[in-house]
Amino acid sequence: MGFEYALVHIKYTIPPAILLTLLYRPLFTKLDAYKVCFLITIAVVSTIPWDSYLIRNRIWSYPSHVIIGPKLYDIPLEEVFFFVIQTYNTSLIYLFLSKPTFQPAYLRVERPKSHPLGLANTQWRSYRLLGQITFISLIGWGWRIVKDGGMGTYTGLILIWACPFLLFLWSLAYQFVLGLPVSNTVIPIALPTLYLWIVDTLALKRGTWVINAGTKYGLHMWDGLDIEEALFFLVTNALIVFGLLAFDNSLAILVTFPTLFPNPPVLPSPLMLVRALLTSISKYDEARLIGLREAAMRLQRKSRSFYLASSTFEGRIRADLLLLYSFCRVADDLVDNASSAEQASEGIAKLDTFLKLAYEKEKSGSLITEYVMKNFPPDTRSALLELPFAKLSREPLQDLLRGFGMDLALNDASPIKTENDLHVYAERVAGTVAQMCNQLIFHVYHTDKSTEKQSCIIEAGRRMGVALQYVNIARDISVDAEIGRVYLPLSWLAEAGLTYESVLKNPQGPRIERLRSRLLDKAFSLYNGARDAIEELPVEARGPIRVAVESYMEIGRVLRQEGYVVKAGRATVSKWRRLIVAWRTLGR
Repeated sequence: MGFEYALVHIKYTIPPAILLTLLYRPLFTKLDAYKVCFLITIAVVSTIPWDSYLIRNRIWSYPSHVIIGPKLYDIPLEEVFFFVIQTYNTSLIYLFLSKPTFQPAYLRVERPKSHPLGLANTQWRSYRLLGQITFISLIGWGWRIVKDGGMGTYTGLILIWACPFLLFLWSLAYQFVLGLPVSNTVIPIALPTLYLWIVDTLALKRGTWVINAGTKYGLHMWDGLDIEEALFFLVTNALIVFGLLAFDNSLAILVTFPTLFPNPPVLPSPLMLVRALLTSISKYDEARLIGLREAAMRLQRKSRSFYLASSTFEGRIRADLLLLYSFCRVADDLVDNASSAEQASEGIAKLDTFLKLAYEKEKSGSLITEYVMKNFPPDTRSALLELPFAKLSREPLQDLLRGFGMDLALNDASPIKTENDLHVYAERVAGTVAQMCNQLIFHVYHTDKSTEKQSCIIEAGRRMGVALQYVNIARDISVDAEIGRVYLPLSWLAEAGLTYESVLKNPQGPRIERLRSRLLDKAFSLYNGARDAIEELPVEARGPIRVAVESYMEIGRVLRQEGYVVKAGRATVSKWRRLIVAWRTLGR
C-alpha cells in the first residue's frame, strides 16, 4: 500500500481542475454540466474494459507500494479517477476556448455537383474519405501488430481501441471539425496533451506505473516519455474533444433548424442528439445558415460589447438574439448610410411595408421573400428574412422605425427639443430592442411568473435600454456631429449657452463635458432603477443580460473618469477590461 499515485493527482491533476473550475465557474451552465457528465460517463465506461485488459495481460502495471489498494476490475481506483479528472480538465479547456464561437455558423449544406459551389462539397467529401481511410488503416495496422505480438502490442491496442471511436465521430462531424477555428479543435487537444506528457514523464521516472518492456518499441518523445504513452494521451484527449465537438454539432443542428427540430429542450436527450447528428446535411436550410453567419459577423464587427455578451448566451436564444441584432443593425444602416434624406425615408417606408407583410397572417412567405428580393440590397436580405418575428410583437419594431424617422429630422429644427423628447427617442431606438430581447427570453425559457409580472420586467428592460442609449449618445457626441447630428436636447444646449450649429462646429470643450456628465447622470439613474429586474428573468438569461448591460455601462464609467479624454470621438474599453467586467458580472 502506498500513496505515490494518489500524490500524482494531488500535485498535478486536481490543482488544474480547481483552477479551471474557478475560472470557468461564472460561465458554467446546466448545459455545460450535462456535456461534461455525459463525456465522463462515456470515457469511464469505454475505458474500463480496455484498461482492465491491459493490466491483466501485463501490458502495464502498478507496483503495490504506489497505490492505496482498492481496485475495479483490477484497475486501481486512482486510475479510474484519472479517467474522470482527465475528461473533466480537457472538457473545461474546450468549453473555455469554444465559448466565444457561434458554432451554428460553421454548419454546411450539401449541394449537387451541378451547383456553382458543388465543387466545394466534393472537396469536403474528399476530406471525409481521407480521414476515414486514415482511421481504418490505423485500425488495420493496430490489429496486425497486436496479432503479431511483441514490441508493438501496446501501440496496437491503443489504435484498435481509440480509432473506431474517432472514425465514427469523424464520419458524422468531419465538416464541423474542419470548419471550426483551431481554438475549438487543435488547441483543446494540444494543451492538456502537452501537460499530461510532462506529468507522465515524472510518473514513469518515479515508477508510479510501469510499461512492460516487451510490449513497447523503446522509442521516446524525450527522456523518460515512451512514444506509446505520448500516443495514448494524444488519442485520449482527441477522443474527448471529438466527443464534445460531436455533441456541439448536434446542438448546433437542433437550435439552427426549427423546421427539423421544433422547440428542442435546453437539455436534449442522448437520443435527440444522435438524431440530430444523423440528419442528412441535404436537409439543412441554407438561407437560415447564411442569415446566422451574416448576423454573427455584423455583431462582431459593429459592437464588441454586445458580441462579448452574446457569447454568454446558449442555444436558441443566442441565435434569436443575433438575428434580432442583425435586423436592427441593417435597418439602422439603411437609414444612416443612405445617400440622401429622400433615400433614407424611402428605406423606412420599405421596412414599414416589410413589417406589414410579415405580420399579416394571410400573406405567404413567398410573397415576403419576393418583396425583400426586389426592394433591398443583397447584403441586407438575410437580416430581414430570418428575423424571428413570430416570437416578437409588432409594436416595438414599428417604434424602432419611428426612432429612425427622428434621426432623419435631426437638423436646426431638431425633434429632440426637450429632455422628454430625448427619452422618447431613446425608447424608440433602444428601449424597443431591450423589450424584444426580453420577449425572446420569455419565449425560449419557461417561467412561472404571471403575464403581469413579465410585463413589468419587460418595461424595466425598456428603461435599461434607454440608459444604454444615453451612454451611447454621451460617447458619440463628436462622431455624431461629424455626420451633422446632435442628440442633446435643444433646451439643454440653450441652458449651456450653445446652439445646434455651434455643437456641430465644435463638439468639445468644458460646456460639452458638463452636458455629457448630465446625460451620464441620467443614464446611471435609469440603470440603478432598472437593474434589479434582471434578477427576475429566467435564471439561464440573468448572467448573460448582466454582461450585456455591464459591458455597455462600463463605457459610461470610463467616460466619467476624471481627466478622461474621448479619443477619435469614442470612449475605448480595452478587451481585457471588458473580459474582467464580464467575468465579475457573471460571478455575482
